[in-house]
Amino acid sequence: MVGATDRPIKAYSLSLDQKLVRLRGMESALDYHTARALLEWQIELGATDAIGDTPVDRFALPDTAPKAKKPAVAQTAPEKPRQVDPVVVAKAAAQTAGSLDQLRAALDGFEHCELKRGARQLVFADGTPGARVMIIGEAPGREEDHAGKPFVGNAGQLLDRMLAAIDLYRTQNAYITNVLPWRPPQNRDPKPEEIGMMKPFLERHVALAKPEVLVIMGNISCQAVLGKRGITRLRGQWSQALDLPVIPMFHPAYLLRQPQMKRQAWADLLELKARLEGK
Repeated sequence: MVGATDRPIKAYSLSLDQKLVRLRGMESALDYHTARALLEWQIELGATDAIGDTPVDRFALPDTAPKAKKPAVAQTAPEKPRQVDPVVVAKAAAQTAGSLDQLRAALDGFEHCELKRGARQLVFADGTPGARVMIIGEAPGREEDHAGKPFVGNAGQLLDRMLAAIDLYRTQNAYITNVLPWRPPQNRDPKPEEIGMMKPFLERHVALAKPEVLVIMGNISCQAVLGKRGITRLRGQWSQALDLPVIPMFHPAYLLRQPQMKRQAWADLLELKARLEGK
C-alpha cells in the first residue's frame, strides 16, 4: 500500500522487526538480512504498512489442486424432421390393400399429393371389376372431377362409342381408371413426380382388378405403364407390362381435336378385338 513518506522510519522499526520474525517461519529462499534489506527499500519508496497480518508464501502450492472446469457441452442443433418419401408411403399403403374397396380407401387417405387439395373428389374407377379389358386413362377433367368417375365428358362419350364398336361396355366387360385419381389444376399435364407417387396405387389397382389385357390411352398412361412416351409411335403395338399384354391407343380427347386420326384408332380397336377373340 502506498502512502506518505514523512512518517519516521524509526517508528516503523518495531513493526518491521515483527514482520521479519514472521517471515522467518516461511519456507523461503531469502535469509534474514536480505529480507530486511528488501523491506527497508520498500519503506524508502514510501510504503508504510504491510497488508495483512499473516505473510503469504507465493511459492507454496495449494493443499488441493483446483478442480478442472467441465468442458462446456456443445449445443447441438435440433434435428431436422426427416423428409417423407411419398413413393415409399404410396407403396406401403398400396400393398396393404387387399381389395378394390381397401385400395380406394388407401388412396383417399393418401395426403402427400398436392393435387388432392385442389380437386373436388377422388376419381377412382368405373365399369365392371374383373372384366377382361382394363382401360387406363391419364387424369380426370372437369366433368370427371364433378361426377367422381373417369371418362364421363365428351371424351368419355366417344370412348363408349369406340368400345361398343367391338362389343365392350362398362356395365358388362370393361373396367376403366386413370393414372391420377385427382384432377390437375386447369387440366395441365401431370408432373413426373405426381405420376411416380401414384404408380404404386395403379400397379396395385391392376393386380386387384385382374384383367387379361391393358389398354393405355395417351402419353401419360404410356409413361406410367411403359416408362416411355410417343403415342403416335407406340399406338397399336403390343408390349408387355405389369405381367399383362398392353396396347397403347390415342386418347379420345386427342381424337376430338384431331378427328383425322380416328382411322388409326379404329385399326387399334380391331387389333384389340382380334386379341380378345384369340386370333
